[in-house]
Amino acid sequence: GDEIYRNGNVSVFEVDGEKSKIWCQNLCYLAKLFLDHKYLYYDVDPFLFYVICECDEQGFHVVGYFSKEKESMNNYNLACILTLPQHQRKGYGKFIIAFSYALSKIEQKQGSPEKPLSDLGRVSYESFWARTLLLKLREISMRVNPEDRMVSIDGLAEETCFTTLDIKNTLDRLQILLYSQGQFYINANPKIIDYHLQRCGGQGVPVDSSKIHWTPHLTSDRWLR
Repeated sequence: GDEIYRNGNVSVFEVDGEKSKIWCQNLCYLAKLFLDHKYLYYDVDPFLFYVICECDEQGFHVVGYFSKEKESMNNYNLACILTLPQHQRKGYGKFIIAFSYALSKIEQKQGSPEKPLSDLGRVSYESFWARTLLLKLREISMRVNPEDRMVSIDGLAEETCFTTLDIKNTLDRLQILLYSQGQFYINANPKIIDYHLQRCGGQGVPVDSSKIHWTPHLTSDRWLR
């Protein structure tokens, strides 16, 4: 595959399921050992695999991966996610999720993981969505100009590349999307935001978007116009 990211001792390789079929099939077989709902293991051609590695003087060591369709009709930016058991609770789960959205930003489109999510996947995504949106709302609430403190769900979607549905569901779950006098509004009270942030867990391994060297996979003429 091609190394598309390196920051310190963390690297990400992009592997094309069509070009490296046997390797990607074996990766899926490995994932099936740990994911009960894993069913893709043979038809890997339509997928790209993003393999996260720790690198040292002995080489690269796989810690996890995620896959995504080369062209998703539903704008899914992630099909399967796995962190190997010995590398769990190190922040790689949130790194993988954040990396999938970093690629969506390069593609200039909103993305969402393939549904339904596993129980562990749902917990990880809900924590990531909540933390990202709460930090964004806290930053917006501290702006000096009152007009700059106006924000919409569409505006949040544009800045985060989350889908509007994922944003609405997250705000509903946090109980900060309220309805009054015929319209919805977001309660960005700093105390409420800090309260929820304390329950979102840490950031995980950070993604430095400036160190991603990647261009979208061309399966249509959208990028040729």
